[in-house]
Amino acid sequence: MVELNESHLSAEDFYKVIYGGEKIRIAESLAQESDANFQFLKDFSVDKVIYGINTGFGPMAQYKVPYTERLALQYNLIRSHSSGLGEPLSPLYSRAMLLDRLNTFAKCKSGVHPDLLTLLAEMINHDVLPVIYTHGGVGASGDLVQLAHMALAIIGEGQVYHQGRIVPATEGLRAVGLTPFAIRLREGLAMMNGTSCMTGIGMINVQKARQLLHISVLLSAAINEIFRAYTDHFSAPLNEVKKHRGQNAIAAQMRDLLAESTLLRSRQEHLYRTTDETHFVEKVQEYYSIRCVPQILGPVYDTIEHASTIVNDELNSVSDNPVVDHQRRDIYHGGNFHGDYIGLEMDKLKIAITKLSMMADRQLNYLLNDKLNGKLPPFINRNTIGLNFGLQGIQYTATSTVAENQTLSNPMYVHSIPSNNDNQDLVSMGSNAALMCARVIDNTFEVLSIHSMAVIEAIEALGVTGQLSPKIESFYNAVRQVAKPIANDEPKYADLARIKELLKETDTEA
Repeated sequence: MVELNESHLSAEDFYKVIYGGEKIRIAESLAQESDANFQFLKDFSVDKVIYGINTGFGPMAQYKVPYTERLALQYNLIRSHSSGLGEPLSPLYSRAMLLDRLNTFAKCKSGVHPDLLTLLAEMINHDVLPVIYTHGGVGASGDLVQLAHMALAIIGEGQVYHQGRIVPATEGLRAVGLTPFAIRLREGLAMMNGTSCMTGIGMINVQKARQLLHISVLLSAAINEIFRAYTDHFSAPLNEVKKHRGQNAIAAQMRDLLAESTLLRSRQEHLYRTTDETHFVEKVQEYYSIRCVPQILGPVYDTIEHASTIVNDELNSVSDNPVVDHQRRDIYHGGNFHGDYIGLEMDKLKIAITKLSMMADRQLNYLLNDKLNGKLPPFINRNTIGLNFGLQGIQYTATSTVAENQTLSNPMYVHSIPSNNDNQDLVSMGSNAALMCARVIDNTFEVLSIHSMAVIEAIEALGVTGQLSPKIESFYNAVRQVAKPIANDEPKYADLARIKELLKETDTEA
């Protein structure tokens, strides 16, 4: 069980809850601190103008709301902004959003009643998750529309996922013994003000990007091995003179994957000798997509690590407005709900993953083009050339998917459109950026599934099974368990789908 308190929520604990089904327990100290924060706001706001408690919202903040209407104001905000369209977000994303919002409240700077923290934790623990729609927030006053749908479910008026179905929120909550939340003071605004949609999805994007990078390095290492490449391009002496952390990390990973290889060649042994040859049949240096893996994937590594830092910082931030500080006995108005940090990182991350998919496409082309590799039949076709097609068909899918990634990589960060009567005059579009990044990531799992099929077929066609380094051999065996050898021209979509699911379960520490 993960105990939630006022301090830092680690990425490890976040993923334990999201993927591992770990339960959340609210620490006693957190419940007490949350109550103190709530009571301060309740007392402090009695005779003062406080945004979102006794004023309207956004450009309507110039209008004071009567004390008797303060709770109706909160419900009106939730209901009026529950206007999302598009496909519902997956339960995984909804779970991540709910946990991010709970962790914001755990900082005790939002003035919410402690019962709200308890309810959010129990919704996660019982897997009763709000139905939230793809299209909505512009990421400036936070993810307003997406979070409105989250709040709508929490007050019992929206919909939730429960036991694999979408049901009315009251039904889903009742089924696990929970009661919808009754607004106490400003919880409507507190639930909606913030970056929880883009941050929750961003946390998942970072984890999946790490999987993709691990798989890409592994496939790159496999291609180097089966084509008996020279070892110097991923050697320590060559890479250490370039002072980038990512490049050296990727080169080290390749050396680890290929540590026991008997197929790789030493340049010193094969080329550093006297010869009368004037034309070399085999290439003296490999193509860039094979030789420059550390230099290409190094920036991807660095981008993922930087994104991880930024998204983790946002996860543990107070993305609310105003900030209720009961220790200093004051309330601070500002813009901590603005999502530029996440929006920019998601744009950078999707660009990096698109480049990873482009490298996979070039490596795939190398495997399928006999004129480039000089060792395999066209399209790794081990049957009758002309009558049979080998892996010709799967290249189209890879090419079109990479092309889609390239188009999706146009940044959202520079596409602000003013909204809310120009109150939100410069916005982040962070939730859009996170969702587009997620699509690029999922596309890239498909590209690497195709790439994996080609690598496995190439291993068999070159007759090097049993000669591979242990980690490449292990990957070969894992893929072969879910995808049968290609003996004839048969549909491949089911095998590719199984490979994709295998890759999405990849342990990046393996």
